[in-house]
Amino acid sequence: MGPQEVKQALGAGLLSFPVTHFDENGRFNRGSYVEHVNWLSGFEATTLFAAGGTGEFFSLGLEEIPQVVAAAKEASEGKVAIVSGCGYGTEIAVSIAKSAEKAGSDGILLLPHYLIDAPQEGLFHHVRTVCQSVGIGVMVYNRDNSILTAETLARLCEVCPNLIGFKDGSGDIGLVRQITATMGDRLTYLGGMPTAELFAEAYLAAGFTTYSSAVFNFVPGLAVEFYKALRGGDRANCERILRDFFYPFMDIRNRRKGYAVSAVKAGVRLQGFYAGPVRAPLTDLTKDEELLLAKLIEPHRR
Repeated sequence: MGPQEVKQALGAGLLSFPVTHFDENGRFNRGSYVEHVNWLSGFEATTLFAAGGTGEFFSLGLEEIPQVVAAAKEASEGKVAIVSGCGYGTEIAVSIAKSAEKAGSDGILLLPHYLIDAPQEGLFHHVRTVCQSVGIGVMVYNRDNSILTAETLARLCEVCPNLIGFKDGSGDIGLVRQITATMGDRLTYLGGMPTAELFAEAYLAAGFTTYSSAVFNFVPGLAVEFYKALRGGDRANCERILRDFFYPFMDIRNRRKGYAVSAVKAGVRLQGFYAGPVRAPLTDLTKDEELLLAKLIEPHRR
């Protein structure tokens, strides 16, 4: 897909980040991953982000990222767009972006750079350099130490025609509303808070048409049902799903740092896929916590 086709796909429906599967030796488990992504591709997500945040991008070796992307492309069978995670410092990010493009990725999601804070001019040059290194579409992710202002984003849009998306994980509704009002339809806007459904109504009001659903990994039917209720203005159904599933899931997720990923991967295992454990520095749910999650997802077993 070209950048504009990916932009259209991003804005056309629900998005998700498949977890990355590991075997008993901690290596990428391609077979189980392909089976899982193939299952997810049968539901109504328009884009899957391979080796993204929920896919433990931060723990993957640089040589593993294109392997994950290539496996996702194969498994999706062209049904959905595949976007690769990308990040770290500028030189490493350029290397990842190029390898993802070569592996068949339709776009990249540029996660925050590594460790240090940076001024807006530095962020401008970082994003511009990555965009200009590839021909595929690029989405930027406002989060943590990488917060682009509306002015910087506007400058980037002028010089980077393949910059097609803006994802927010900051929770700063004032800033994101300024960005959507300033950039209009130049970009597609993606909600990216952990367990994005909890914030979806606020982001919809701020001009965001979609978001990335982590729970789509293991309850894709429910994730799609919530998205359709949200977009259809069915507030009663949204509130029912929030009460019955998302708030109890939030209680599990909030028990320990990193559980926003660990709980999702546990859900995938509970659905019968051998996703393996999370990699350090994350830790898996305890047995008691897995039992709580199993009870929560029992009505949604595949």
